[in-house]
Amino acid sequence: MQEGRLFKIMYYLLDKGAATAAELAERFEVSVRTIYRDIDALSGAGIPVYTETGRSGGIRLLGDFVLNKTVLSEQERQEVLGALQGLSVVTGGYRRDTLEKLSALFRVPSSDWLEVDFSRWGDKPRDNERFELLRDAAIQNRCVRIFYAAAYGGGSERVICPLKLFYKAKAWYLKAYCRKKKDFRLFKLNRILSWTLLEERFSPMEYPRIEDECNEGACIQDTCVRETAEARGGVTLRFPQELAYRVYDEFDTGQIRTEADGSLTVTAPMPEDEWLIGYLLSFGAQVDIIAPVRLKEIVAARAKDIYLKNKL
Repeated sequence: MQEGRLFKIMYYLLDKGAATAAELAERFEVSVRTIYRDIDALSGAGIPVYTETGRSGGIRLLGDFVLNKTVLSEQERQEVLGALQGLSVVTGGYRRDTLEKLSALFRVPSSDWLEVDFSRWGDKPRDNERFELLRDAAIQNRCVRIFYAAAYGGGSERVICPLKLFYKAKAWYLKAYCRKKKDFRLFKLNRILSWTLLEERFSPMEYPRIEDECNEGACIQDTCVRETAEARGGVTLRFPQELAYRVYDEFDTGQIRTEADGSLTVTAPMPEDEWLIGYLLSFGAQVDIIAPVRLKEIVAARAKDIYLKNKL
């Protein structure tokens, strides 16, 4: 318990620069006397911590103090290297340099046990370029001009304020504020066809919680993503037992109910849009749309149109 608190005190001082004993005692829920014992323990371990008296005094670390490899256990060092190794593919070469430096500092060989690549087949350089530019824009609070492909063809130019990159349901999205719509929007990265980083900056803002909880994974409309209250009630689907491999790949187990005959009933919040129609058609005759009934009618009509267009 004390060891964990010592590390937290050290991190706090590194972050804040200085703190009073009373401030640390309140933050870590111990007595001031315990804090002073902790400071003695840190000093005894070779950490350059000291106290200053007076109005601007407090507990401080020497200005040139940096953490070194002794702060982390061998397992923690491996976890740090593993995390950077996984991120290096999508976040650019500088992560690889960081990985090499930390591996040397930690004296831990970076075993090549993990590879993560979110780019599409054959389009990795362009996908990574877009990812890195949007990442930098979000970090630097800089606006971006994009051309976004619409769900029904065509598209539109937007100026957006990128807030956060978001990965869900096998796809990358960008949470942003759209100047054109004067509202928060969620953009699918693969449908951002062009992008230009602007010099204009924006004030930091929070993406609304209510949007954050919606079913972003399927929200890929032109203006992105709002589910109607009705759609949040859920779509109910039934699949035969032999399709279990795909059902468990694509839905959470809490959304799946196994019936007496082995079939699987899924109830999940899904926006009723072109994406959903195409998604349901991808199951062919192996999906039974239970609710809502109007969705069943739409998909049946679309399947009929496909048949009429392609019959010999």
